[in-house]
Amino acid sequence: MLDRVAVHQTRLRTPGLGLDAKGVALGAKGLVLLPSIDRLVAFLALYTRQGSLADILRSLVVEIVRSKLGAREVTLLFAAESSDRLDRVAEIARLAGGYSFTGTSRHFVQYRDAAAPFGYDVPQILPSDAALSLYHNAFSQTYEVERRVDVRTLLLRLEPHLDPAAGRDPGPRWLLAESGLGPALIRYFSRSSVEAEVGLCEWPPESSFDDAPVLRYLFRAPAIPGRMVPLLTSTPGLGYFVPVAPGAAVEVGFRHPVNLRACPVFGEAGLVLFRGGGREALEIAKLPAMGDVAAFARVELGREPAVATAAPEGDARRPASVVLSLRLVPSSEPWRSVTASWIRPEEMPLLRHVAYALGPETLRRARIAFTAAGAFLRHPTGIEGIPVGEFFREVHPGLYIPAGYDAVPAVAPAVLFRALGAPAGQALFIGRDGRAIGVPEDGFVPLETALLEAQQWSAVAVSSAGLTAALATELPEVVLGGVGIHPLRDLAGMASVEALAEAKAPPSGAGRAPR
Repeated sequence: MLDRVAVHQTRLRTPGLGLDAKGVALGAKGLVLLPSIDRLVAFLALYTRQGSLADILRSLVVEIVRSKLGAREVTLLFAAESSDRLDRVAEIARLAGGYSFTGTSRHFVQYRDAAAPFGYDVPQILPSDAALSLYHNAFSQTYEVERRVDVRTLLLRLEPHLDPAAGRDPGPRWLLAESGLGPALIRYFSRSSVEAEVGLCEWPPESSFDDAPVLRYLFRAPAIPGRMVPLLTSTPGLGYFVPVAPGAAVEVGFRHPVNLRACPVFGEAGLVLFRGGGREALEIAKLPAMGDVAAFARVELGREPAVATAAPEGDARRPASVVLSLRLVPSSEPWRSVTASWIRPEEMPLLRHVAYALGPETLRRARIAFTAAGAFLRHPTGIEGIPVGEFFREVHPGLYIPAGYDAVPAVAPAVLFRALGAPAGQALFIGRDGRAIGVPEDGFVPLETALLEAQQWSAVAVSSAGLTAALATELPEVVLGGVGIHPLRDLAGMASVEALAEAKAPPSGAGRAPR
């Protein structure tokens, strides 16, 4: 019999067993003991029906174990992580006819149930060197590991169950056709305008007496018309499959015992086709190159096309030229790449006023060229900071059109630049009237250089006479006396003495010592 864990109990005898935040006895791992393989399949089917196996798949180890009496059973070992996860596993294990345990290494004790809400602990450890020791209220047993079971291999060997309603909903489909039916199915899809892709798969010979590999055509269709479904499902040599998970598909009319979407063990780069009727599953390690079935449509060659010849220059039947003049029309598109402006001569005083408010970075990066038509100002990051003149946007290196306008006909900017035929070293500005003006690139100078005019300065003579007289002035002698006990008693008398001294002072110009 096991000992029930009490509230606030801290000492446990089972190695590696501890208490979680809820006070439940919990080890680092959880273990489920099942009596047979079919109970294992039932456990996987029940678990994947309610949730995904991905949360325990990384740490899941399925093994066939053997007891001392020679009985073989199945164990599932996984990381426990929390009592919430183990509670759910324990419920499904009881439903599947198994037992749940918790522990860390070799010793596992029965997980909690209604009789022991905080779990169990062993009264005494079994002295054994077995790979696995399980302690339960009904038994205590040791086991040796016989072999490991791969979950992916187990799912591949499971035969789908017959389910007439499975796969009847519309959606994407996979089709597998024998080598003799593949070309006919391609023509059928192409003639019926069914969107599908086809590839050729190759398998090793089925027996040692066959030398050639087995070839089959694999079709992938986003949707199959309902009228074609009876033909595709009843024709021998054709397999009609429904995708149930990434990298897995089951034949229509059958259902896999385990929810494959909740078992991410198949790679998306390949495909596993589960066939019904007792046939083994077909595995494609890597999908072949897929091509549209429309590429295999019937090709019909007609007569050679008639070639038109150019009419002579003087022929009256030759059509007139369609050359158009360039126009600018207003555009509703937002302004982009506004990096230049055209300042007319009458707007130059405004530029002088605005220049006093410009920052040093703007003055340094802006460049200006003076012409008879006005000044052309450019700034590489945007001219909006200098709100003077008509703004232009650069549509091609060296080609500018007014901001808010588009050129018609709507040819590419490179074509328009070539049509203008500007020589190298010219910046072209197209006005609203369609007239283009070229400004030499070497005519642009930094704005800070062009703004500031030459400043005048004048020399000032330096005289040392004043400095010599100041240095020759005799410094007065200052004597500091005591203030007495009552320093403010003779304040009125002192004022009279100061007035008398000022009256006897010599006239202005004579030197006197300051008080």
